[in-house]
Amino acid sequence: MLNLKQKLLKLEEEGKKIRVGIVGAGQMGRGLVSQLCFLKGMVASCVCDHDLNEARLAYILAGVKEEDIKFASNEKELDSIVNRGYFAITDDYTHITGSNSIDVVVDATGVTEAGANIAFNSINNGKHVVMLNVETDVTVGAILKKMADRADVVYTVSAGDEPGAIKELYDFADAMGFEIIAAGKGKNNPLNRDATPGDMDIIKKAEKFNMNPKMLTSFVDGTKTMVELTAVSNATGLLPTKRGLIGPEGKVEDLPDIFSLKEQGGILEKTGVVEFVKGIAPGVFVVVSTGSKIIKEELEYLSMGKGPNYVFYRPYHLTSLETPISIARAYFYKEPTIAPRGKPVSETITVAKKDLKKGERLDGIGGYTIYGLIDTCENAKKERALPIGLVNKNTVLKKDVKKGSVITYDDVELDENSTILNLRRLQEKIFK
Repeated sequence: MLNLKQKLLKLEEEGKKIRVGIVGAGQMGRGLVSQLCFLKGMVASCVCDHDLNEARLAYILAGVKEEDIKFASNEKELDSIVNRGYFAITDDYTHITGSNSIDVVVDATGVTEAGANIAFNSINNGKHVVMLNVETDVTVGAILKKMADRADVVYTVSAGDEPGAIKELYDFADAMGFEIIAAGKGKNNPLNRDATPGDMDIIKKAEKFNMNPKMLTSFVDGTKTMVELTAVSNATGLLPTKRGLIGPEGKVEDLPDIFSLKEQGGILEKTGVVEFVKGIAPGVFVVVSTGSKIIKEELEYLSMGKGPNYVFYRPYHLTSLETPISIARAYFYKEPTIAPRGKPVSETITVAKKDLKKGERLDGIGGYTIYGLIDTCENAKKERALPIGLVNKNTVLKKDVKKGSVITYDDVELDENSTILNLRRLQEKIFK
């Protein structure tokens, strides 16, 4: 990711720009549009949202003049608008993925089915795709990455999301030859598995921060943390400490001791794990070790502690504001920020949030009926646990399920028209 600014400036000097299409004009999409307006060599050429007013607002908030925003009803109109130097809005993502003028597509929807369709169509149309949609990645990211490799385009989860920030620290430590003991993130919401979007405190906080209550619920009930660390696991090979993780409390300076083996006074049964910690949010971390006496002495001299473990910590992640880094890396270097490295090793499985009845519809991530827990793919497969990313409003229970029970494939009737379900089946066939 070195020299990206210089490469963007050179592109601008040549009269070119990386043309970006953004699907989803919510909090993440709006932030990205505004950030792109401050960059040379890159432009938010089109914003797609089912609500055109939201797509238009994303540009207005970024300082784009109303008269420079044009509606595109198809790919040819979009190309014409972009090529004439205007900004396009549309309510159909296929106008972006099928456009000849768009170089990189960003999925900022946060919806698993939408993400699967956006990524699949982008790859098939020869476009790099950047996912601000970790939920889709942990469900079908492995097959999408394989398809992208074959199409000679990049599939990646975005920088700025916590998985991307963790992976950057992991790559930094791994490149120096350190042993990776643990990698993870802080959690800044109290963990409440029973949280729903109808809870008054969630409604008030969502309104305060202009958030979707379902998104906030997925933070509070822990699903988002489970999903994010599943993505890290599948990109690095690090495994969860246990189903649902441990979630210790601590400060940054405590992390080297916390992430020691139990016989050393720590919490770990084994090294090479992902975890979350209450008390260090919104940061991300990697805990490392080394067998070299000389390196230990140098680390102590550099104020990194006495060892045997050391922590590299980043106290922030800037979500969609960092997405341009992933866009540029994909365009210039054809490399992902974070993506599955092959066969998945972890899964976010579905758990009943309350007692559920036969015939009841499940409402997905951040809803009233389910939450997610990370586990190894090996355990999930043995139990036939249902990946939470496959759940949509057409998922119907075939039997009663008690609160706290894992929901399995055998418990539900899935939506056979779902793109993400069909991609998942293909993924499971290829990565046996």
